[in-house]
Amino acid sequence: MAAFPQTNKLAAYSSTAAHGGVAAADPHKLVVMLIDGAIERIRAAQGCIEHGQMAEKAQLIHRATAIIGELNASLDLSAGGQIAANLSELYDYMIRRLLAATLENKVEMLEEVGTLLHEIRDAWIAIPTEARNK
Repeated sequence: MAAFPQTNKLAAYSSTAAHGGVAAADPHKLVVMLIDGAIERIRAAQGCIEHGQMAEKAQLIHRATAIIGELNASLDLSAGGQIAANLSELYDYMIRRLLAATLENKVEMLEEVGTLLHEIRDAWIAIPTEARNK
């Protein structure tokens, strides 16, 4: 770590920026930030598989799984009806695929989950502003 002092500074800046963004974000924006965080970790895990960095890959997939678990736990199944139920099933599926990717080192599984998260993100962003806090 001492050989790369800029890495520590960058990590500290990123952490501060993320915490500042969370403090100022509305619930809709928080979901987008969580999805972005999961996508970022999945993308990094893909690189780890390609470079044989298995310990780092496992940590990144674990973090992405935890984020998706939080997204799932935040669903209001009673108020969200069938959409929330479908999202919950999709989040469960993504977690299973990430766990399988951890064991099998399959970049394709990570790509699949990344694609699903991008689709959810796109749909989430498309929600009109006036409908977001209802």
